[in-house]
Amino acid sequence: MRIAIFLLLGSSSLSAQESSKAPSATVSDKAIEFRAGKTLVTRYHIDPEAAKPYFWPILAPGDIPATRGWPMEKGLPKQSTDHPHQKSAWFCHGDVVPEGLELKTRSLDKRVRGVDFWSETPGHGRIVCTSSKPMPGTANSATVETVNEWRTPDGVKILDEVRTISLVLVEGEPMIVVRSTLKASVYPITFGDTKEGSMGIRVSDQIVVKEGGGYLNAEGKKGEKEVWGQPSKWVDYVGKIDGKAAGIAVFDHPKNAQPAVWHARGYGLVAANPFGRKESGFPSMKDKTDLVKLNKGDELTLTYAIYPHAGDTEAGGVAKAFAAFAERR
Repeated sequence: MRIAIFLLLGSSSLSAQESSKAPSATVSDKAIEFRAGKTLVTRYHIDPEAAKPYFWPILAPGDIPATRGWPMEKGLPKQSTDHPHQKSAWFCHGDVVPEGLELKTRSLDKRVRGVDFWSETPGHGRIVCTSSKPMPGTANSATVETVNEWRTPDGVKILDEVRTISLVLVEGEPMIVVRSTLKASVYPITFGDTKEGSMGIRVSDQIVVKEGGGYLNAEGKKGEKEVWGQPSKWVDYVGKIDGKAAGIAVFDHPKNAQPAVWHARGYGLVAANPFGRKESGFPSMKDKTDLVKLNKGDELTLTYAIYPHAGDTEAGGVAKAFAAFAERR
């Protein structure tokens, strides 16, 4: 098995505490393991047999599992078994149309005009990681660059992607930054109008609404009625996990050419969707019909972050962490 270890040692300007949390990334054929010092933060699974790459587990400070373990791990407390395609955290889209290509195999969902990379029902597409390599970082970050091919159910490549994953320390606490450059290298691409996208997480079953948890956005709006289908800089899901206050936020970078609208549900889903329009059902997009398109040869870069934290939104420093993220590009 190929294994590469990328370790960023703390510089002399770092405090002893920060140095002890120096980020590292260990790359193998099936997963990339990110640690802050000796502490596991997440594993990014790139097994080519998977439908798409995904993060699992994602641990908040104190080794608190912030995302759902099922279907990777079974027998957890208060475990739900719906939406098996919502594996902890992922990036994809539910309708990617390769203009000019006749699809031999199609999604069972008749609303999908192109290829469905969101669900994992018969006829879904696959995002296959073809390479991964450590990249130069800084004293408080570790970065791995991955290359993906987005393929039809019949294995035809329709889209290339360079996706970099960085573990970054923000005031000593870890944040996962995902930067995706989508390249229409084979066909002109249209991103279909669906709510099923794109930078998504499925939170721990212990903090879903029915268990006493909840979520809010950057404007302080709370719950599905106020957050779903609305634009915002971030959404944070919080509650108690194993008796400890904790949460996990998703950040939408302010320089993204396509701002996110939030597909956020009380059962535990949070997804930043830059492609949904009128047909998605998002209230804020009811008058929008301009689909995101890439001519052949064009590319689109989108940047998001996942911020697992101890404490509630305020105690976890979510707003401060977003401000630090917004300064990155």
